[in-house]
Amino acid sequence: MVKLSYPLPWGTRTFVMGILNITPDSFSGDGLLQAEDMLAAALEQARQFAAAGADILDLGAESTRPGAQVVSAGEEMERVLPVIEALRREIPSVLLSIDTYKAEVARAALDMGVDWVNDVWALRADEQMASVVARYQVPVILMHNRSHPSNAELQVRLGGRYIGVHYENLLEDIKRELMLSVAMARQAGVKDDHIILDPGIGFGKTREQNLELLNRVDAICELGFPVLVGPSRKSFIGYTLDQSADERLEGTAATVAVSIVRGVDIIRVHDVEYMVHVARMTDAIVRKND
Repeated sequence: MVKLSYPLPWGTRTFVMGILNITPDSFSGDGLLQAEDMLAAALEQARQFAAAGADILDLGAESTRPGAQVVSAGEEMERVLPVIEALRREIPSVLLSIDTYKAEVARAALDMGVDWVNDVWALRADEQMASVVARYQVPVILMHNRSHPSNAELQVRLGGRYIGVHYENLLEDIKRELMLSVAMARQAGVKDDHIILDPGIGFGKTREQNLELLNRVDAICELGFPVLVGPSRKSFIGYTLDQSADERLEGTAATVAVSIVRGVDIIRVHDVEYMVHVARMTDAIVRKND
C-alpha cells in the first residue's frame, strides 16, 4: 500500500478515516485502554483497518462524549505517543491523524510523525494550536462544536445527547462559526489547501438538528474546503432507531451514504470494513467510478 500524499485527489472517491480510541471510556465501547495489552490491541486494530481500506487512522486519547472526564495533556501523551511510535514503525503507509485540541499534544504527536491534526474545537480551545499547525505545515480538521455540559443528557442504554441547543439558523450559524476558525487559521499562516472542515455531527446539536445537518451538509461543502463527517454510531442514530451503540451499523451506513451523496470527501468511522463497502458502492453510483 502506497502512502497517500496531501492534498488528496478530492472528488475522485470518498476517503475513509478509521477511529482508534486510546481511551477507557469511549461512547462506542471500543476504548482500547480497556484491553489487557493496549499497544498490541491498537496495532491489531490498526492493521485490520488498513487491510480493510482505511486511508487515515485518527488517534484520540480523550473521550469527547457528553459528560466525559477531561484528560491532562500529560496523560493524553502517555496514552497516545507509544501508539504513534508503533504505528509509524509497523504501518508506515497509512496517514495518521491526532485527535486533540491541545497544542502541546499536537506538537508532540507531529514530532513523532503524525500527518494531520484533528481539532474538535477548531482552534478555539488552545490559542497556540493555530501556530503549531502553521509551523508544521500540516492539514488541520476544523470541527464545529457547541457542546456544553448544561445541554447534555445521559441515558444508560442510548448514551449521551444534547437537548435545548438553540441556533438562529442551523446551517448559516455553523457556516459562520466554521469560517471564523478558518480566519484564525489563515491569520496564523495555515494555507487554505491545508484546511478541512467538519460540521460537527453530534457536538452541541439535538437529534433533529443532526438529521437536518446531514441532509443539508452540501451547504458546508459549498464553502470551498474538503469536508469530513463523523456520524459513526452516534447517539442521534440510537435515539432515532432506539438502539444502543453496538447496534447502529445500519444506521451509520445510511448516514454515510447520504453524506457521500451530498458531497463530503472523508467519512470518519468505527466499522471500517463495512463503511468502506458503503463508500465504494455509493461512489460507484454518484461519482460514476468503477
